[in-house]
Amino acid sequence: MTTITTSDIPIIATKVKIIDRLAESKGTVKSSVNTSDQVTLFQYDTSFAELIGPSPTHSLLLSTAGISNNPFFHEACVFLPAHDEIYITSNLLQATSSSNFPTILISRVKLLRTDRLSGDNNVHTIEWAKLRPPPGIDYPNGGVNYEDGILFCAQGSAQSGTGGIYYMPRKAPPKAVVTNFHGRDFNSVNDVVVAKDGCIWFTDPCYGNEQDFRPRPKLPNHVYRFDPKNGDLRVVADGFGRPNGICFSPDESVCYITDTDYIHGDGTRDLTRAATIYAFDIIIVAGGPFLTNRRVFAFAAVGVPDGIKCDVYGNVYSGCGDGVEVWNSAGSLIGRIMVQEGVANFCFGKQGEMFLCAEQKLWRLQMARSTRGALLGV
Repeated sequence: MTTITTSDIPIIATKVKIIDRLAESKGTVKSSVNTSDQVTLFQYDTSFAELIGPSPTHSLLLSTAGISNNPFFHEACVFLPAHDEIYITSNLLQATSSSNFPTILISRVKLLRTDRLSGDNNVHTIEWAKLRPPPGIDYPNGGVNYEDGILFCAQGSAQSGTGGIYYMPRKAPPKAVVTNFHGRDFNSVNDVVVAKDGCIWFTDPCYGNEQDFRPRPKLPNHVYRFDPKNGDLRVVADGFGRPNGICFSPDESVCYITDTDYIHGDGTRDLTRAATIYAFDIIIVAGGPFLTNRRVFAFAAVGVPDGIKCDVYGNVYSGCGDGVEVWNSAGSLIGRIMVQEGVANFCFGKQGEMFLCAEQKLWRLQMARSTRGALLGV
């Protein structure tokens, strides 16, 4: 394992462009493209101004563009506040020789702050280590904070009996949590979230088979709930093209699930397929949670909505083809965090910061310090 250290990371003032919705709807203003190789903010509503604050900034923490061009910064994007570390999974990395298979690596990014005592939140140095996934975590994708480590989605390999949800403690071997649905392999588990009661909810599209590292699917593209206390495993939602990101509203009364059917794992795209966030009400029936009142919450302006998270105010953020799009809880687009390469996944950090995974680049955005992610609230 080699660690790369990058110091003296520049902090850049982030441009904010106020968008006139009526003018945009009439085609007199175009706002769908970010031509700058920097992060730019598009404000559609004054509520977004409160989230970003009066003087947002951004920094390019890591980049492989023009070097290896490898997409190391793709999914998971899990922030461990106790250690000031981010864990990120790569996109599929092609083999360097015909005798090897494509692989996915995990990046551990250690953050060093400017001045912890003064409360300055800026990152001046990072230490980047590329890790091979531990045994069992084959082709990792999404992840979430869990106990003293991370729950990883293992998409699995070509062999039957692989894939599922694995717990990776920070300094111990990984442990299998759930690896099959009553004897049937999952397709390629994609993203995961943990409810306040400790139950694990996760999505299972068929991308692994389409990318030629998983067998033919044995199940529909479901969303599942697993109770680690008693082993209860349930299908909680179906009817998706390719269910992808999943998150809860801050009070866990609503579950948001993205459908990225617009793009298949072989690269096929169809503008008429879903690039949609669906919202479900969570109700309790006979002591168990059910997803009801399925409805379209939002359709991505550009590309597909991939990773998804809420802030403490109930606003919904999703990584899309233009960066991160932000809606209020009524489904109205209030702002866009424009990143030229688009964003697959992201996470909130400390005191209003966000980390944005843009395949070959990892960005840090500093917004208002009162803007916090609902998942951690730090």
